[in-house]
Amino acid sequence: QGPYYNPPMLKNGKRTKHIGYTTDIITDLALAWLQKTRDPQRPFMLMYQHKAPHRNWQPSPKHLHLYDDVTIPEPETLFDDYSGRGTPAKTQDMTIAKTMTDSDLKLVPPRNLTPEQREVWDAAYEPKNQAFRAANLTGKALVRWKYQRYIKDYLRCIASVDDNIGRMLDYLDTSGLAKNTMVIYSSDQGFYLGEHGWFDKRWMYEESLRTPLIVRWPGATKPGSVNRDIVSPLDFAETFLDVAGAPIPSDMQGHSLQPILRGNTPKNWRKSFYYHYYEFPGWHDVRRHYGVTNGRYKLIHFYEPDIDEWELYDLQSDPHELQSVYDTPQLAKVQSQLVAELARLRQALDVPAEDPPASLGGGKDNPNSVKIRQQKKPAPPQRQPERKSSP
Repeated sequence: QGPYYNPPMLKNGKRTKHIGYTTDIITDLALAWLQKTRDPQRPFMLMYQHKAPHRNWQPSPKHLHLYDDVTIPEPETLFDDYSGRGTPAKTQDMTIAKTMTDSDLKLVPPRNLTPEQREVWDAAYEPKNQAFRAANLTGKALVRWKYQRYIKDYLRCIASVDDNIGRMLDYLDTSGLAKNTMVIYSSDQGFYLGEHGWFDKRWMYEESLRTPLIVRWPGATKPGSVNRDIVSPLDFAETFLDVAGAPIPSDMQGHSLQPILRGNTPKNWRKSFYYHYYEFPGWHDVRRHYGVTNGRYKLIHFYEPDIDEWELYDLQSDPHELQSVYDTPQLAKVQSQLVAELARLRQALDVPAEDPPASLGGGKDNPNSVKIRQQKKPAPPQRQPERKSSP
């Protein structure tokens, strides 16, 4: 990901160090390419991608004091106890309370600042850090302090992204390119901003599964329109090829978004989505899992040699996914349908029988390698005897 300040960058194999804030520098380079390097007589495609807001959320000098006098509302599940879920949620290592480092919390400064940058940084953080240390917070008060530090730094980084996307859109407008340019704004995944007491991503739960997607396409996409069809980053490549009039290889697994962006969703558009997370053992101890969602219900299978657990959620009645309803009689039909759809998608996507190596080691000769268990259809839910409440 590289640093937030003074990043080294590679161009045609040559490494060059830039001085400044990375979000600004990336935009400077992108605009320079548009203005000076591209062939104005030919179509272009530009991948304009930012480091921010990747961990550890170091704001720009001009935004270091943004939100100083604001208390950001806490998510409802900041103090989640994971009581309605199984082993994986209870054994992860990605909580604001226990996992965040001094670097994450800006209790120590970045290492690669120039003297001038360091002076501005210390002026913003040191008085607050001294007050924090003097307060000697514990329990929920400490978690709340960590949350405010985290979310404000995150939003400060986002403010720089917002500023710079504004620069890019302004250039497209003033240059006359906007009227014939599709702009797609997205991310590689969603992110936890204190929900369930977490930061980071990885899970199939909604906050990390759902990904931002905003499109501006003059003359094709209606401004202000909202579409709730299930789409995927896998669809981007096919969309670019389709819009350019190029053939789409038959072995690509996504679908062009062009008809959806024009307001004409095909009748055979996907009604479900498959997700698979492999990186265990690895960062944050999130267990390997795969699952399927149709937007209303979600079925997840957590697997390892020492774990074989299923979770089912009704996203309408339980949007925060606090209580798994797997094997409940009322949802037996829904569960059966999702199990069948999960098997269909795994076959259609040709999911391999053996997992790829995890970030901390893998492969068939490595003890960390884990083979996916054979997909088994869960036994039909059994009706549980009614429990009488105590007087």
